[in-house]
Amino acid sequence: MFHHFRPTPRRGVFSRSARLLLRVRSPPNPLIGIRQNGFSVCSIRTQQLPQPSGSGPATPRTVLLSEAQRRTIYALSTPPGKAGVAVIRISGPDALDVWRNMVMSTSATSKGKAPERGPEPWKMHRCRIVHPESGEVLDDGLAVYFKGPKSFTTEDVLELHIHSGRAIISSVMGALARFPYCRPAERGEFTRRAFEGGRLDLTQVEGLRDLVDAETETQRRLAIQAARGQTRARFEKLREDIIKCLALIEAIIDFGEGEEIEEGIYDQARERVLNLRAEIERHLSDSRRGEILRSGIKLAIFGPPNAGKSSLLNFLAQREAAIVTSIPGTTRDILELSLDIGGLPVIVADTAGLRKTDDLVEKIGVERAKQTVETADVALCVLSLPEVLKSAPNSAQSATIHLPSSIEPLLSTDNTFVLLNKVDLVPPSQVDAALQHLEGRKAWTVSLGTGEGTHTFLQNFGKALQERYDVLQDNWEGSEPLITHARQRVHLENASRFLQAFLDTPPDEIVFAAEELRYAAQAVGKISGLIDVEDVLDALFRDFCIGK
Repeated sequence: MFHHFRPTPRRGVFSRSARLLLRVRSPPNPLIGIRQNGFSVCSIRTQQLPQPSGSGPATPRTVLLSEAQRRTIYALSTPPGKAGVAVIRISGPDALDVWRNMVMSTSATSKGKAPERGPEPWKMHRCRIVHPESGEVLDDGLAVYFKGPKSFTTEDVLELHIHSGRAIISSVMGALARFPYCRPAERGEFTRRAFEGGRLDLTQVEGLRDLVDAETETQRRLAIQAARGQTRARFEKLREDIIKCLALIEAIIDFGEGEEIEEGIYDQARERVLNLRAEIERHLSDSRRGEILRSGIKLAIFGPPNAGKSSLLNFLAQREAAIVTSIPGTTRDILELSLDIGGLPVIVADTAGLRKTDDLVEKIGVERAKQTVETADVALCVLSLPEVLKSAPNSAQSATIHLPSSIEPLLSTDNTFVLLNKVDLVPPSQVDAALQHLEGRKAWTVSLGTGEGTHTFLQNFGKALQERYDVLQDNWEGSEPLITHARQRVHLENASRFLQAFLDTPPDEIVFAAEELRYAAQAVGKISGLIDVEDVLDALFRDFCIGK
């Protein structure tokens, strides 16, 4: 039996004339105050919003704001500390008033002279930043005014570009605190206002956050796709296709198949839903590729003791990250490092040498090593070539690889690569024979002690990872955006369940079937935030820095 979760359905036959459609229209005044018992309680800000980049028509949003929330906010938008320039961002209805009280033209030389009254928007102005009460010059800098809604937050925005000294920043922030209608911004509040203003959708917000956090070229490219609206466009097209199917079903509910509605509409809608569900399942069957590339590929380095695992980690990290000795069993716990290999984010785990041991601590390390290998996305087995290579006297042709019993079971998966170390201690003919024995498996030979073959290995290993995750450098343009967040995957899974429920509903229960399509469209809409997703907003914006 097929089970899935869905909202409580409102069962019954609905006609178009009986449906109630509530539309929010912009009032003459964008801010409507709500007062209760003589006190200002909250405001409703309703506006026709600018369309997100690369999208269709603007989406009206109604945002219920408390008196404190609708105030002008300010924050340092650049990292704190000594630097050439610091940027302080002010956003809200009183940003222009801050300009009039704190930004003075450089031509005004006398202390306390009235500042500039009206800035030219979207133009950088050379100015002096003054204290709003005393008129004291706090710094010489630049100021730019973005008139809403043509700004990042869709509100009036003022940016002060000042010298990045701690005392200067502190004095300007203190001056802003003197304005009773200004308050410090919370984490991600500028981006949240951009979302609430319709400048960004949820996938673009996630892309912006990922772009700030990106440490590799692959992460940057994934984030750019989302931030530019490519992910949103993909999911919005899917939602629109589901709505088109819903329109066909509702036409049958309202009029029935006959003179007004051509025959075969139900079969046509069903065929479209079959294709849409197949498309969603294709996206979901990507082995979490997008999420892995965003958060990092988990690579486990394993092998017998003294094979060169820690030496490999140090080579990849280009520093002495792990202790290397000739004593077997030096590494007893998992050592993890985040590295960039071939432009991909890789979380490398150095594990304890796999062998039978009576030492209690080492035994725990061996068990942890096996668990790490089993849960890793990719594994790299490091073997000491002289130890595993056995040959008959004076006969290179009879050379074979002898794998330890603790290693061989872990080589059975196709996500495991092999690195044969200490190649400098073995005759070249036996090296070739060893590689032939490993034919069918990606394997490389190196000497981590002398550096022989390490550059070639690193290049080829990075390319192998790119091929595995289909992120070769020449196939990004026009490529389909990936699912990069678990939240997106959950909503797609729900949409797939609702579409399957539609397909399982018999034709004589067409009203119930229409409800399933409506739920599917809502599930996809939650990905970009086209419908209410308040429960995820706080957690999403909390991950941003102050001033973003």
